[in-house]
Amino acid sequence: MPGALKWQDMEMPRPLDTLPKAHLHLHFTGSMRHSTLIELARDQGLHLPDALEQDWPPRLRATDERGWFRFQRLYDIARSVLSRPEHVYRLLRETAEDEAAAGSRWLEIQVDPSGYQHRFGGLTATLELMLDAAARAAEHAGVGVAVVVAANRTRHPLDANTLARLAGQYAGHGVVGFGLSNDERRGQARDFERAFRIAKRAGLLSVPHGGELLGPRSVAQCVDDLGADRVGHGVRAAEDPRLMRRLADRQICCEVCPTSNVGLGVAERAADVPLRTLFDAGVPIALGADDPLLFGTRLLRQYELAREVYGFDDAEIAELARQSVRSSAAPEHVRKEILKSIDAWLAGAPD
Repeated sequence: MPGALKWQDMEMPRPLDTLPKAHLHLHFTGSMRHSTLIELARDQGLHLPDALEQDWPPRLRATDERGWFRFQRLYDIARSVLSRPEHVYRLLRETAEDEAAAGSRWLEIQVDPSGYQHRFGGLTATLELMLDAAARAAEHAGVGVAVVVAANRTRHPLDANTLARLAGQYAGHGVVGFGLSNDERRGQARDFERAFRIAKRAGLLSVPHGGELLGPRSVAQCVDDLGADRVGHGVRAAEDPRLMRRLADRQICCEVCPTSNVGLGVAERAADVPLRTLFDAGVPIALGADDPLLFGTRLLRQYELAREVYGFDDAEIAELARQSVRSSAAPEHVRKEILKSIDAWLAGAPD
């Protein structure tokens, strides 16, 4: 019959939770389960605002200073429930379990230990606690877990230098990268150039945030001033074809977090996030969940959006997963194993 569909065209899409992948953009506090936040707050008699309890996930918009302040305030409140070492172990154990459920085989979780140092005996003790918790979580869930130490853009660059030296001491021992987070409107990339030189000399990946609340120039500064190997978010690079060509030519990955972009007002709706534009331009992409505690979705939902909103077929989704693995700091034998599993996922018949 003319125009009839072949049976191959009617195949059900492959399940995304069985697609092996890497998760490269996830923040420590923001990875907490909502149920854990509620339980820990109640156990300690801590009051949570409505936005973190009955009105969760909160309605956020951080494109103005007031909106970012509200976002940061909620984040700080969530951080306050993590007051004992066992809370750190629990958070990372549950996060690793959630990664495994999403098909993630490798996680690079970002943390600023200075936000916890007063509770856990200083910067070094805090980082060692988190590294031990990450190693135990990895063994528990069967997922590789590494740490990215991140400086805070709103603090003095000398603080970033201190963190970079600390991170470098643990290069090869659980720490794989050095980042720069918080409101990019409040700190020029060039101000942190020395910290990133320190981290690079130690063999760490350079993974600063950029191109989220500011435009393409923010991404270019991350590349030019900080030697970025990946850019956290980076979606505003899509506004500059020449910059996209640079990213594609140098295979500098953008850690794209669609749900987060909508949640913070970077995009009005998921369809406005330029995932397809970046992908078609050859820019490597690693889908990320950013802060599930505040945005309400985890890694798997980002892959569902790739299929449902951006029109990626299974071969393209498999390539997204490959790009996440290639852009990671996973050991070579781990990368090869995951890439082989991605090929097997694509070659296998859909369930």
